[in-house]
Amino acid sequence: MAQLPQFTASPIDLDSIADFDGRVTVFLSETGRLSQLARRVNRLMRGALERFGESDRFAKMSAGDAVEMPFPTGMAAQAVQVIRLERKPSQEQARKAGAAIGKALGGSDTLVLLGNQQLAADIALGCALRAYRYTEMKSEEAPAQGGVTFMASKPEELEADLAAVSAVAEGVCYTRDLVNKPSNILTTTTFAESLSDMSDLGLTVEVLEEDQLEELGMHMLLGVGVGSESPSKVVVMQWTGAPDAKAAPLALIGKGVVFDTGGISLKPAGGMEDMTMDMGGAGTVAGVMRTLALRKARANVVAVVGLVENMPDGKAQRPGDVVTSLKGDTVEVINTDAEGRLVLGDIMWYAQERFSPAGMIDLATLTGAIIVALGHEHAGVFSNDDSFAGSFLKAAAAEGEGAWRMPLGKGYAKLLKSSVADVKNIGGRWGGSVTAAEFLHRFVPEGLPWIHLDIAGVAKPAGATVLAPKGATGWGVMALDRMIREMFDEG
Repeated sequence: MAQLPQFTASPIDLDSIADFDGRVTVFLSETGRLSQLARRVNRLMRGALERFGESDRFAKMSAGDAVEMPFPTGMAAQAVQVIRLERKPSQEQARKAGAAIGKALGGSDTLVLLGNQQLAADIALGCALRAYRYTEMKSEEAPAQGGVTFMASKPEELEADLAAVSAVAEGVCYTRDLVNKPSNILTTTTFAESLSDMSDLGLTVEVLEEDQLEELGMHMLLGVGVGSESPSKVVVMQWTGAPDAKAAPLALIGKGVVFDTGGISLKPAGGMEDMTMDMGGAGTVAGVMRTLALRKARANVVAVVGLVENMPDGKAQRPGDVVTSLKGDTVEVINTDAEGRLVLGDIMWYAQERFSPAGMIDLATLTGAIIVALGHEHAGVFSNDDSFAGSFLKAAAAEGEGAWRMPLGKGYAKLLKSSVADVKNIGGRWGGSVTAAEFLHRFVPEGLPWIHLDIAGVAKPAGATVLAPKGATGWGVMALDRMIREMFDEG
């Protein structure tokens, strides 16, 4: 996977600043008041830092913005990066400041003059996330990134925080890697192999092959992949970290359509190349499981992802076909491009039957309708349990990951009635993201708290974000990890 910058914490050593020959980052507050470390830089630069703090350019900067001062007089550094930030910033401002550091990282080492700056862990997290580069497909070898040293007043405490930051950042960046990979590289087989490799971290991983899925009765899922040369698979990952190994786990469910042509209901050619990201739900679930294993979470969590490819072929599923789900419901396939819900329905039923979870959360790049409704700022949140949904929304807000509660209701469910089967897989033009959620709702047993997250708009937006370059964002890893820490971690 993409390499994260190596972080270290060091005690304050004013005399070493002059001789550091990489990049130096220093913070200035709105008032322009210089910290102890900033005063040393200002002295070395013969007052240039103080003059900049009094300038109109600095006055126009927002919290977290950065300016480069290359080859500073009196210092061996290649550049001094000046970031406007109060000593007690908001989390959003701290992460933005860290992102400015990460975006600017090159081959040289960076010395961040942190001192007693508050929210140091958020600065480090922003740095790690924005330093991400996806270069696997480039013919030229990616240049190595320099390390980052945080000069801090309490380096021992910061070291522990940096370890926690690295666990979360690695999970996010693992998700990004998976979602960014082209579909000829990330096939159902290579995806399953990558997930199996996480057994090295302490996860228990099983791969269910097509013959096993047929025997179980996952005909909805198998119908989606029948037109592809890539075999359909279901991967089960378990993390058992709670003191009571038998305590009911949280179940995470992920849609893993490695490429979606739409099947016989073929998508338009324009933009179809973006359908490499239609496994984003499974990618997010994988990133969460990686983070849980890396931080040794004291919680029981099981993940089930369905890996398929939706292709047109002489054997492909047709509009009008009727398939039988693992649950036993018959489903009329009206549109083969509404395939993700068929994959999810089978594995949701499998997860609740096998594991009797305390709650279930599914993630999927499920509908274009959610992008029409919410754009690329928020994922859609559908739930049958207000308390469960509230816990997720609180965690998402705390991590700055946009999420918005959407409705469910019997009126929407009625739109899925079929004249030839128990249900059809689409409900028509109106309320498309809601009828998709109501289809999934059928595969949630009464009394089981459930959340459906439609992440079509947030998994891979068109441009860069504050914490991610253009490409996959890894949305949801941080929010779900926080929710698990707050709701399910014991001790």
